[in-house]
Amino acid sequence: MSDSGAVVTQFFSLLESGQAAEAVELLADDAEWRNSGLPTLRGRRVASTLRDLERRKVRFRADMHHLVAEGEVVLTERTDFLSIGRWESSFWVCGTFRVRDGRIQLWDDHYAMGNVLAGSVKGLLAMVRGG
Repeated sequence: MSDSGAVVTQFFSLLESGQAAEAVELLADDAEWRNSGLPTLRGRRVASTLRDLERRKVRFRADMHHLVAEGEVVLTERTDFLSIGRWESSFWVCGTFRVRDGRIQLWDDHYAMGNVLAGSVKGLLAMVRGG
């Protein structure tokens, strides 16, 4: 795996283990975080959003299906899981990262909002049923 791929892998590992402050250290000062259908976050907003999610006890994990790195560019295909308390949503995500000088400058996630909604409803039903 390239250095860029290792940076992205470490970033996800830190987010999954609830270490947002450490994960933020892998972001460039001018980092951009793009999410399908949501406003683009830039610079300090990316770091503050990740810290805020952790503070609100939103847990994150990703099942990485594919990670391909070439030079500065890293492509990921994964299933993301977001959870709060007993509720959990899972949905497919394709991400593009650009890593410069060992830090993530671009994090661009693509997903279908319908999949996010379906995963959220499934999580709600499982929670209500006690699953």
